[in-house]
Amino acid sequence: MSAPSRYQAYQRLRIEVAAPKVLRIIMDNGKMNSADHVMHDELARIWRDIDQDPDVNVAILTGAGKVFSAGGDFGMIQDLINDPEARLKGWREAKDIVYNLINCSKPIVTAMRGVSVGAGLVCGLLGDISIATKDCVIVDGHTRLGVAAGDHAAIVWPLLCGLAKAKYYLLLCDRLTGAEAEKIGLISLAVEDSELDEKALEVATRLAAGAQSAIRLTKYSLNNWLRQAGPTFDASLALEFLGFASNDVKEGLSSLMEKRQPTFDPQSPV
Repeated sequence: MSAPSRYQAYQRLRIEVAAPKVLRIIMDNGKMNSADHVMHDELARIWRDIDQDPDVNVAILTGAGKVFSAGGDFGMIQDLINDPEARLKGWREAKDIVYNLINCSKPIVTAMRGVSVGAGLVCGLLGDISIATKDCVIVDGHTRLGVAAGDHAAIVWPLLCGLAKAKYYLLLCDRLTGAEAEKIGLISLAVEDSELDEKALEVATRLAAGAQSAIRLTKYSLNNWLRQAGPTFDASLALEFLGFASNDVKEGLSSLMEKRQPTFDPQSPV
């Protein structure tokens, strides 16, 4: 079913009714669902709209086609490097993506396939029930880009998979498959690709038919673990965006665009 009128202004998020009281949000921009300026802004705003929508009990977040999200659009990253005003706007949106999702009273189910990186991964892992295909590639690419692991990294990875695993994957930017992510507790479930959409809808419809006050208040209570980590998140996000003024991020972005290994300065000013 088509999107209710309140969602028709969204450009990079395609909204549809998946089942009674269940809304499906599809990241869709034709570029591996990478987060450009428009999508980044919309991912910050959508959770407030869902929270205020009396016709929605649960939302499913997924990506169009065979990819969840390939991370930040290179053009947006270039603007964060070159434009201090764009950097401040990006910082504010990144903060809102995390806090608005955490504070949304409705449960969020995420369905990841293909690749899950960057702003998409933020939402993918902060979802209340996170589901990925067994072969989905999950990467937190911050240090590979040359900036501190901000976004969702410090607030939720240690809670989900423990500090030792979080440090390993966040410092090295090693890839995880969905199967490996489930094994270490980073996601809720890993399923075959053919089962992903059906499983996400099954979970969402069960939640939508449940006792709404009980479910929402349970989410609120559990997310106090994340709210307690708010100062850690705020610091990590500030340090990430401080890094967009560094030489390392220029080399990191150039190497990604040129599909080569980066050559970072071995001497750090820190």
